[in-house]
Formats: sequence, C-alpha cells, structure tokens
Amino acid sequence: MVPICKLVIGVTLLLLLLLLPISTFCLPAECNFPAVFNFGDSNSDTGGLSAVFGQLPPPSGQTFFHSPAGRNSDGRLLIDFIAEGLGLPYLSPFLDSMGTNFSHGANYATAGSTIRRQNTTIFQSGYSPISLDVQYAEFSDFFKRSPKIRDKGDVFKNLFPENYKFSSALYTFDIGQNDLTAGYKLNLTTEQVKLYVPDVISQFTAIIKKVYALGGRAFWIHNTGPVGCLPYIMDTRLITAAQVDPHGCAAPFNGVSQFFNQKLKEAVTQLRTQLPSAAITYVDIYSVKYSLVAQAKKLGNSLFFFLRHVSF
Repeated sequence: MVPICKLVIGVTLLLLLLLLPISTFCLPAECNFPAVFNFGDSNSDTGGLSAVFGQLPPPSGQTFFHSPAGRNSDGRLLIDFIAEGLGLPYLSPFLDSMGTNFSHGANYATAGSTIRRQNTTIFQSGYSPISLDVQYAEFSDFFKRSPKIRDKGDVFKNLFPENYKFSSALYTFDIGQNDLTAGYKLNLTTEQVKLYVPDVISQFTAIIKKVYALGGRAFWIHNTGPVGCLPYIMDTRLITAAQVDPHGCAAPFNGVSQFFNQKLKEAVTQLRTQLPSAAITYVDIYSVKYSLVAQAKKLGNSLFFFLRHVSF
C-alpha cells in the first residue's frame, strides 16, 4: 500500500505542526481515521502512568489544561495534535478508570516505558513496568472484550469502539528512547548499547506484526530523538569537549540514536514487504528535534515553545 494518506512526512510539515497553531495545520481529507490507538512512552503518555502512580505536580498541564493532565509537559503532546488534526478527542489512557471514553481509540503509552522489559522496578530506575509487550497485551484484551461490552448496551455502547474502527484506525508508535538511556544508567558505553539495539528492534517489529494480525493496517512510527541533546545526558555522562558537537549536544550519544533509527528504518522497509496490506509511515522525529536545537538562535521563542510543550 502507499504511505498513509499518500503523505510522506518530512521535517517541514512536522515543524509546522510543532511551531504553528493547530488552526494553521490540517491533515489531508484522505486521513479519515475513526480512531487512534497509541503505544509509547512519555513522549505520548496522556495519563497512563499518573493513573497508577498519581498525578504529576506543576508545571504539568498548567499552560493548556490548567490542571494536572497526566502529561510530562505543561501543555499538549504531539499525539494530542495528531488527534486534533484528525478531528478526534484527545486519547483516553487505557489505565485510567475515571471519565474515559474509548469510542475513538485508546492510549497505552506510559512515561518511562521501554520496548524491552527492564529487570528493575520503577522505584529503582524510573522505568515503567508497562513495556511494549505489556501495552500490546492490554490492546489485545481490549480488542477481544470491546464487542462483548458494547453488546451490553446503554452507556457501554457509546464508550467502546465499533468493530470496524479497529481495522480502520491509525496505530501510532513512539517508543525506544528509554531503551537507550536504560543502558547508560547501567553505565554501559555507547558501543555496548549499540550491541543490543538489534534485539530491541526485533521485539518492536514483533509487536507490529501482532497488531497487523488483529487487523491493524495503518501504522505511524516515530523514530527516536537526539538523546545526546538531553540535559540528563549532558549532566550525568562523562563527555569530553571534543565529543560536543557545534550545537552543544553529545555526538557519541546522538550517534547511537542515529544507529537505532537506521535499524528501525530498515525494519520498517522489511515490514512493508512482509505485511503487504499495511500502510506504514516512518516519521523522522530525530531530524525535527535536532533541527530545532541547531537553529535555537534563529527560532528564539519558537524553540522555547517547543522545549516547554513537547516532551523529549
């Protein structure tokens, strides 16, 4: 199949999405998705982790929602803008039992999630126990139980998606960054982290195939951002002056992100052959985020908006 909505997403469009009001941006008419099912980490968590471990303190949610909103941001996340662009309500976190409506999809992302399970607890490392395989298990259960719950009628009928929405939905994935930082927290070198990247990608593609087997056909896959530009990396890792690039980022760590993205892109190419009925769009988030950092002086307030409202 052709890419989703006959659209190849590039840096220019995503910069418009991130830096301009949503009223100036709209998706093509072909993007008539009735639902979105999202899998990911803090970059797209709309309240999953906070539903389990409690709401985040200020400044979470203060500039747009004006109260804690379950996001690791004071405003909206990219997944929120995607929902707006599709004319859908913001996604309800699957783990939230209060005021949720899943008729237009569900969000399985939790802050701190990884593709591979971590041999640690969230209290020890900060990584979520809801790894990608667990998120898929949640989705699979939701997929199987939704028709039975809708059949109960009354309010249940309007809170869960009709069957056709599962095959017509957009499936979004934004995960993998924490798999890299998990290695650094164990004091692994960048080369040692690279060694396990193929296994991370293998586990990721296995989940895509499972969603496809349940009828998912439209996939929107984000690569990972420039980890070497994260303040956490610059502050806690041993980085020499020679390793800092002209834009103030740690080049070796960005090199691992680029390696991850290269392997992910290769995997997406293979998936397009293996899953002939799927439309898979690979979104180069790395280039968008790095371009913003590289053009900090030129962008000025726009970059400040990005750093405040979009989670790395």
